[in-house]
Amino acid sequence: MRPVRGRYELGSATADLGFEALSNNDSLSGHEAKEVLHSLRHATNGGLVFLYLKAPFGIAGRQCLDMSVGDSDLEELGMTPRDVLSVTRSLRTGASGRTILAYLSEDIQQRVAAEPIPEEAGPGVLRDSGKFLNSLAEIRDVGYGIGRQECMKDWNSCAAPIIHRDTVMGAVLLLKPCTVMPEVPESVIDRTVTAGRDLSALGGWTTEP
Repeated sequence: MRPVRGRYELGSATADLGFEALSNNDSLSGHEAKEVLHSLRHATNGGLVFLYLKAPFGIAGRQCLDMSVGDSDLEELGMTPRDVLSVTRSLRTGASGRTILAYLSEDIQQRVAAEPIPEEAGPGVLRDSGKFLNSLAEIRDVGYGIGRQECMKDWNSCAAPIIHRDTVMGAVLLLKPCTVMPEVPESVIDRTVTAGRDLSALGGWTTEP
């Protein structure tokens, strides 16, 4: 928009356009990134793998960019493929949400911690805001997040950050039924962290926060 007199002014939609351009970057939406997701799924014997990016600027949320789920019917997760790919989800719950939030500013962390718990959250969601905030510091220390029936009932998860220089851009998430993965083993953690590093490395990215 251009005022009657003076320079052009960039509207709020400019940030959304920038995010859209980033989301369509070949480094994350191309064949190489998809192969990273497939490799993580196969290496962990058939987990469900999702690639999340931060939601458009100004919104503390996450948005699914891609996935590797094999022949799984996503309706067993209570959502359709359209929902997964298009719906912005809260950072207040889930290993991927907390992993992204762990690398954001303290102000944003405090704001998200004060948000209501999403209705669709699982029984393992961290309802106490103090424990929730402490979990973010732990994620920063170890470099990954663990969710125990946090996003949804009967599913455990592991997430690792995707970093662009000194900015977190998203997270890679592995989900498995808690009957199959009652505790997240070190091998799954290692594979998930490696996938996060591989995705961060695409296009000259770095894993260092």
